[in-house]
Amino acid sequence: MKRIESIFNETFSGLKLFYRDTNLPENLISNYKIGQIIKEKGFTDMTRLGGGLSGNLRYLIASADAKDLSVFNPDSAKIGHYLLADAFFKVLDIQEKDSKTQIFLLHIPENSIPLFKNSTSNIEEEIIEKAEKRFREKINDALIPELQTEDWKERTKLPIGMSESGEMFFDDSKIKLESPKRIEINKSGKAIEVKKPWWKVWQ
Repeated sequence: MKRIESIFNETFSGLKLFYRDTNLPENLISNYKIGQIIKEKGFTDMTRLGGGLSGNLRYLIASADAKDLSVFNPDSAKIGHYLLADAFFKVLDIQEKDSKTQIFLLHIPENSIPLFKNSTSNIEEEIIEKAEKRFREKINDALIPELQTEDWKERTKLPIGMSESGEMFFDDSKIKLESPKRIEINKSGKAIEVKKPWWKVWQ
């Protein structure tokens, strides 16, 4: 349990939400599945500024380890520019409304992939609830002008975790599957594994 507590502290402590909008065809959007682990090669550009959706797809990204580029470039502060490199994500949730889709990604440490693939937790459920609320609130908001530049759209146009042709960068099927675990984290940060039949865990 100490290892789980350490991983959860690394993943969730100081968690912030980031946005990345683009336009993708349905055949690429349909490649994402809830519970899936994906990897983005290279850099993931995203913003802390959350306005209306400027494309048909929004990646809402939860990360505790994103790099604030305004430290190096004051102009980056105007667009709330943050960056991740060679990042792994768990697909926590997928929402659709009015021909728009939000894919909620949790940035996870590479050494925690089997744990996140084979478990759910109360913390995940709590942030999924917040992500769904954020989608409902933002879907009809005005666009943020600073994020409508050609430069920003070029930086964020590609899908996360796959090529433009839909080839996934990480083979999720090779992760060793175990009996699904339900993990509860209490207010003091202690982890408790709740053993339930798999059909109850995934309902």
